[in-house]
Amino acid sequence: MARTDRLFRLLHAMRVLPAPVTAARLAEETGVSLRSLYRDIDALRAAGARIEGERGYGYRLIEDVALPPQTFERIEIEALVLGLSEVRQMGDPALAEAAASVLAKVAATLPDRAEQHLLHAVSQARRFAARFPAMPDIVGFMATIRSGCWREEALAIRYADKDGAPTERTILPLSIVYLDSQMTLLAWCTLREAFRMFRLDRIRAVAATGISFRPRRAALLRDYLAELRRAGATRAASADPQERRGDGSR
Repeated sequence: MARTDRLFRLLHAMRVLPAPVTAARLAEETGVSLRSLYRDIDALRAAGARIEGERGYGYRLIEDVALPPQTFERIEIEALVLGLSEVRQMGDPALAEAAASVLAKVAATLPDRAEQHLLHAVSQARRFAARFPAMPDIVGFMATIRSGCWREEALAIRYADKDGAPTERTILPLSIVYLDSQMTLLAWCTLREAFRMFRLDRIRAVAATGISFRPRRAALLRDYLAELRRAGATRAASADPQERRGDGSR
């Protein structure tokens, strides 16, 4: 591993692990010997990182040389904590881990008082039921779908309809939507030649095809969202007038 990459891994470990963190734990996390770990800590200190602690006690990252200082109002800190807490509750394991990493990076950029506000924020999110589908390899499953969206590559899926009947589809993945109780994939279905919503809990298997549809994802997603808005407006216009008023009158 290149030394620069190793130093960034060490910084990240010091951001996310409970402080003070021992040299042995840091060495295990970064995959280096204790001797190399001590040299890396000295290198970070020489580069401007404020790291408190010493051998035999443990280390604490006080000021992160890799991140510029940030200033947030207290209500903005509450919004950050609540938003990232929601991601940790609603997302798959990889997304939840990423949210924890983001929060640690933000904390590392804050002045001491603001950092305490973040660590003791009053806003939290709690969900008692997972939104992601129960699968043996949920991390790989979500990584394939997410990568398909990012890389704009078609996916081959095996999908079950509401009656459980299986179908084989090739889709162009556009966006993952997190609804109240489930996760949905917006996509272009090549079988139906139309936009479709696929519930992730009904996708039985997914695989990358290597077929690129770049750079069409942004335009396709824009068209699909416009189609959904038109459909919503049509349903609202055809609803009962008294029902639309929402005043409880009959």
